[in-house]
Amino acid sequence: MRTIGLIAGMSWESSLKYYQFINELINKELGGLHSAKIIMESVDFAEIESLQKGGKWFELEKMMTVIAQKLEKAGADCIVICTNTMHKTAPAVQDQISIPLIHIADATAQEIEKTGLNKVALLGTKITMEEDFLKQIISDKYGIDVIIPDEEDMKLIDSVIFGELCLGKIDSTSRKLINQIISRLVSDGAKGIILGCTELPLLVNEKDLLKQKGIKVPLFDTTLIHAVAAAEFALVEI
Repeated sequence: MRTIGLIAGMSWESSLKYYQFINELINKELGGLHSAKIIMESVDFAEIESLQKGGKWFELEKMMTVIAQKLEKAGADCIVICTNTMHKTAPAVQDQISIPLIHIADATAQEIEKTGLNKVALLGTKITMEEDFLKQIISDKYGIDVIIPDEEDMKLIDSVIFGELCLGKIDSTSRKLINQIISRLVSDGAKGIILGCTELPLLVNEKDLLKQKGIKVPLFDTTLIHAVAAAEFALVEI
């Protein structure tokens, strides 16, 4: 089995899900007492978030690169950045390591391809929604049209992520508001919804969306999708 290198802690709630999903998937495949071989470095998310707000992406690239290099030296066979937003640093990180970085956008787009959908909406942090580091891969590389919410809706989603979900708070009012946003995106032609923040699946699910808004649309949980990609990589024989 190959060893997975996780860059975690952004936030620790979603990183917990990565660890859980990967080990469950490995055990399901191999049975018995099998679990994943994982090396993890978990950061202080407050430092990361402060640098993000300050637009200090060069410093963030250096930080992520140093961590990835440490994981490689420790024996990791791949790198998994356990968050969507920090994939803005992924090209710089991949350039400085000799092992593959499993990109969350590739894994997600490949899952969407399986459904045959050609237009989806992306929810996530404001940075993730506004900038192209995920959208461009999904649209240019895989030919899938990606739409995003309007400015006010992006601000609301961002505030829920950082003010609630990253702190482990699950609020029913916020769930209703985000479901309303999803409803508007479906009206705009979205055939599926990318939950492009690893915390969003803590709040949004297909059952509640159907119950509250009467909408049946596939949700693409990037946390689970990314974890599956990591587990599948680990299971390829060396």
